[in-house]
Parts: sequence; C-alpha cells; structure tokens
Amino acid sequence: MLSNMAASLIIHKRIHTTVAKAKALRVYVEPLITKSKEDTTHSRRTVFSYLQSKEAVTELFREISKKIMDRPGGYTRILKTGNRFGDNAEMCLIELVDYNEAMLSPKEEGKTKSTRRRRAGAKKAGDAEDKVADHKEAKKTSKKAEESTTPEETPEA
Repeated sequence: MLSNMAASLIIHKRIHTTVAKAKALRVYVEPLITKSKEDTTHSRRTVFSYLQSKEAVTELFREISKKIMDRPGGYTRILKTGNRFGDNAEMCLIELVDYNEAMLSPKEEGKTKSTRRRRAGAKKAGDAEDKVADHKEAKKTSKKAEESTTPEETPEA
C-alpha cells in the first residue's frame, strides 16, 4: 500500500488520504526523495525497489530532485481537511512542498503588500501625560474655585 501511495504522490504531487496513512507515507517517501538528490544507478535501483514503478522513478529523478536539491528535508506537507462522512475518519491532503502553487504565490505577493498599522501606541503615551497634566490643572482650579466661593457662601443664622 505504501509503495502505491508513494508512487501516486510522486506522479500527482498531491493525494487525498487519511491522516494515519499520510503520516506513515511521510516516513516512507521522504528518504526516497533524499536518495533522489544523488542521481546514480545504485540510488535509482534502490528507489525502484521501494516504488516498483518506472514512471514514478523517472519523475522523481528528473523533475522533483531538481526542485528539492537545496532543501535540507521536509519535502511533504500534511493539510488536514476534516472528517470523512461515512466513518468519521480524519482526512488530509499530503503534498510535495515545492509543488503547491497556491502556497508559494502568497509569499511573493506578501513581500510587496504593505500592512496598515495603528499609531495608537505612540499617541496613548502622549495622551497619558496630557491627562495627568489636565487632572492636576483641574485640581488646582477646583481648589481655587472652592476658596473663592467659601467666604461668599456663609450660611445665614
């Protein structure tokens, strides 16, 4: 089963399966992808003994190995998609990292796009000082107002 799933993953670059199978497949296929970095007869025969598919081996050594040459590991990504309707099994999408155009393109757009930021942090510090100063002035004026109103408001006896 792992051999067939690995061959399908290499040919199609992405497959839909359960989380348990995807985790087992990751352990199975990542060493094979690492072996494909060195294109020798020995490594091709070793990978073929695991995959049993000529198409998958040629795809792996011709196209995938060129893309992953500078990557030190972590060639696959598991994206959970929810639970299956019939038996409620956790489903996911396992894919080769360098072949997902949807996740690669936002990085390029993200660099050019600017983000809006609030400047309230700098404003708040200044506002706090202003509030303290206003509060002190208010106390002074209220004391002056009390002193000026006290002699005039003498109760009649």
